[in-house]
Amino acid sequence: MAHLHTVLFSAMLAGAIVPALAAGPAALRDYRALAITPDGKRVAALESLDPGGLPVRPHASVVVRDAASGAIVAQYDPCATCIYDHPAWSPDQQALAFISADAKAGTATLYIASAAGAAPAAVIRGVASTARWSPDGKRISLLATPGAKKLAGAVEAGARQVGEIGVHEDAQRLALVPASGGEAAMVTPPGSYIYEYDWTPDGKGFVVTSAKGNGDNNWWVAALGHVDIASGALRALAAPKMQMNIPRVSPDGRSVAFIGGLMSDFGSVGGDVFTVPLSGGVPQNATPRFAGSFNGLAWQGKQLIASALVGSEHAVLTIDPLKGVTRTLWSGAVGASGSRQGRFVFSADGAIAASVHEDFARAPRIVAGRLPQLAAITRDNDGFAPQVRASSVEWSNDGFKMQGWLLAPLGVDAGKKYPMVVQVHGGPASAASPRFVSDGEQANPLLRDLARKGYYVFLPNPRGSFGQGVAFGSANKRDFGGGDWRDILAGIDAAAKAAPVDTGRLGLMGHSYGGFMTMWGVTHSDRFKAAVAGAGIANWISYYGQNGIDQWMIPFFGASAYDDPAVYRAASPIESIKAARTPTLLYVGERDVETPAVQSMEFWHGLRAMGTPTTLVIYDGEGHAIRKPEHQRDQRARTVAWFERYLK
Repeated sequence: MAHLHTVLFSAMLAGAIVPALAAGPAALRDYRALAITPDGKRVAALESLDPGGLPVRPHASVVVRDAASGAIVAQYDPCATCIYDHPAWSPDQQALAFISADAKAGTATLYIASAAGAAPAAVIRGVASTARWSPDGKRISLLATPGAKKLAGAVEAGARQVGEIGVHEDAQRLALVPASGGEAAMVTPPGSYIYEYDWTPDGKGFVVTSAKGNGDNNWWVAALGHVDIASGALRALAAPKMQMNIPRVSPDGRSVAFIGGLMSDFGSVGGDVFTVPLSGGVPQNATPRFAGSFNGLAWQGKQLIASALVGSEHAVLTIDPLKGVTRTLWSGAVGASGSRQGRFVFSADGAIAASVHEDFARAPRIVAGRLPQLAAITRDNDGFAPQVRASSVEWSNDGFKMQGWLLAPLGVDAGKKYPMVVQVHGGPASAASPRFVSDGEQANPLLRDLARKGYYVFLPNPRGSFGQGVAFGSANKRDFGGGDWRDILAGIDAAAKAAPVDTGRLGLMGHSYGGFMTMWGVTHSDRFKAAVAGAGIANWISYYGQNGIDQWMIPFFGASAYDDPAVYRAASPIESIKAARTPTLLYVGERDVETPAVQSMEFWHGLRAMGTPTTLVIYDGEGHAIRKPEHQRDQRARTVAWFERYLK
């Protein structure tokens, strides 16, 4: 029956095809937000072309491809000025649901795309995301924030803080829309913010992660619950002292699986896999002592299929939740991205997978296939040549084994020494993984520019990073700037032994946690001749009362700044500002919720008082993530010029 549906769908889609994305000179094609049909024969994605130098972010359309050949069989773009959210296939594979956001109108529109084209099904005044079909295909669920003051997520630019603040908070709620179209009916009350959800197989409810109060702040203390559609009642299932991602209900409706662990950012997923009965209870670890970090999850009958970062490689594994046994089906040293459900998407039986892969030598491409075989099904980016040479560096420190990536210029002269810039990743719960470096303006142009100027770039994964298991990822608790900093210094020594690096010309840079570590580095070492700190934290005490996400700090520091101020002061670079002699460029977004601009200003003020060369740039209207292309280009140019000035 599924095969018959696929044949009919292929024949009918001819009427839905619109002109394909037109490729310009050196236009890199970007693939995001994959969705695969239950039978694994079609893959949908958000695709865009970026020739570089655009005044706005490239516009994406929804593209449907044959999962075996990669051939485009349909394309939908009903709103040329909108941003689309992740598409979702209907259970019968005949339709796609996706949401478009119109920033000017302040609306979100749910579209249903089929052989007849894409038609609007509902309009929400506010923002919305994460459309999903009910098990019987008669309704579509989504997350909606009526009257939103800002985009969802702490990395987005914060709402202006004027008037009486903290009184009226955005509330992201579950809503339902008939598959035939109509008004969105809110299922959950405005008092709870819903982060993630999954349908129960009977179609009568959802499993959710949620918290009361400000949505930006409270994900770190979110609980697992069940929502009854008929009444809207939210029943608690579990509230473990960990961060939870990707709740997934088993096909028999008896169990809920999720990824849990110590995580510093919503959407940056890494931990072990846990299960808990749908009736509620204490979550059980299904992957104890696993030497990696899970980042994707789906049920495969009574077993689970998951993705994980294991050391320097991404992997696809099966998990027996009762026996706690894992089996690796596929692995590769690539950067992988898929959907909100993980780095890979799977057919209903788990046999077929799809993902977007890239590495330092090869540009992004969609891969798909019957596991364990995965092959590229898109070749649009094959003409892009590598701009760096990359190698994995491994070292040990304090009893830990760790790994990082060393990027080298394409041309290196024998007997010559080169400067090296150390880039510390954000998080801290994250990891540096292989990413393509383009010869255009589209992918990692900063690393490209540094390589062309003759710099090595070192990307370390110190303790606190994903990829080495829960113990390693938790080893920086109450120790920011301690063991993690010693790991980075040891990694620099290992990189210098592996390459012709001039250790007298070292630079340091990073954003967010990497920005903090840069501030820490220049106040605790004289090894660096130049530094660039983006969205950093200078003073953990003042930061605690300034940021919009103070809940994230309790799991990492063990207590609030009011209950244990000593541990916060010990990790504050401003406490050692008198030791800072390294010329330091600082930048931050004006409306950064996560690391407010006043933190960079405080560090800038301290450097100026010490007579240390410094510059501070605050980008107008930006949040934690610098989004506007002109600001990205300015920040990159300033960074390269800073290192050129002090390292050459």
